[in-house]
Amino acid sequence: MAKESMKAREVKRAKLIAKYAEKRKQLKEAGDYVGLQKLPRNSNPIRLHNRSRLSGRPKGYMRMFGLSRMEFREMASQGLLPGVRKASW
Repeated sequence: MAKESMKAREVKRAKLIAKYAEKRKQLKEAGDYVGLQKLPRNSNPIRLHNRSRLSGRPKGYMRMFGLSRMEFREMASQGLLPGVRKASW
């Protein structure tokens, strides 16, 4: 389980990215790199890190489901993920 402060930090970054997305796009099109540097660092989308929606775990993230590998396995075993079947041979 990730620390609550790390989860909150990621949420804060996501809000900043959404807030400055249009302004960032305009500055890039104009070629104003000095203006881009004056924007907050956390408004850059590259600083956002994929984390599991349930636990906040940053590693072993599966993009298609938004879960870490361990949560994915548990939920798939319980049949909570539609269209996912356990392979057996």
